Amino acid sequence: MALKHEPTAPHHSPQDALRVLETVARHSAGVTDAEIARQTHLGTDQLTPLLRMLRREGYVEQAADGSYVTGTALSRLGSTHGHDQALRTQLQHTLDRLRDSVGAAVYMSRYVDGEIHITQCADSAATPAVNEWVDFRSAAHASAIGKSLLGQLDHNSRRDHLARHKLARLTSRTITNERLLLSRLETQPPTVPVLDLQEYAVGTVCAAVPITAGSTVGCLALSLPVRHAHRLRQAADRLNRGAAPVLLSLAI
Repeated sequence: MALKHEPTAPHHSPQDALRVLETVARHSAGVTDAEIARQTHLGTDQLTPLLRMLRREGYVEQAADGSYVTGTALSRLGSTHGHDQALRTQLQHTLDRLRDSVGAAVYMSRYVDGEIHITQCADSAATPAVNEWVDFRSAAHASAIGKSLLGQLDHNSRRDHLARHKLARLTSRTITNERLLLSRLETQPPTVPVLDLQEYAVGTVCAAVPITAGSTVGCLALSLPVRHAHRLRQAADRLNRGAAPVLLSLAI
């Protein structure tokens, strides 16, 4: 099965969103969208969807007079007390929305201390999570999550990981040749979703996009039953466009 992918980019820039939030935060009594545009140098075509996203995520609220003020989500994340739980809650809300938007189970993963960690997941009866029949920590070579995370490491770190985890054949499509896998990782464009076409599990296809926040290596991923493989490209692109709120939460 071959799927051609065009490069994609998050629909909203986290840097632009932070500039908007900083502008709103400086005006405790509220600030108009025209003033936000003037201070951030963002055009209406950029600012309008950004403000819509920030309202949806609870980072800003719109007062009765139409001006914008900081929202409860920003207040919670900006507090040092309970920040980790507030961040987890905010991310879960975002993942739940992404699950409903893309029509697939959605995962957030990080690469920490040389291992893959699935930190959060949003699934449902209609969008079930993939059956983890082999520990994801041992299946980086076969999963979209693993290949996305390995792709963000340098060459030596990739080789170190593969030296600690055997490239086991999980399905007939699994890449078990280390040289071939490293070559694929080297040539994978960072802006193109990584795909897993029944390499981890027969009957499941997956896609993953990188989430870069500071020095953290992470990714967002989705999984679909193979009968929905025709939706994989569209779902992956939508996941990528919806990644900005995740990046924003991690940056605050």
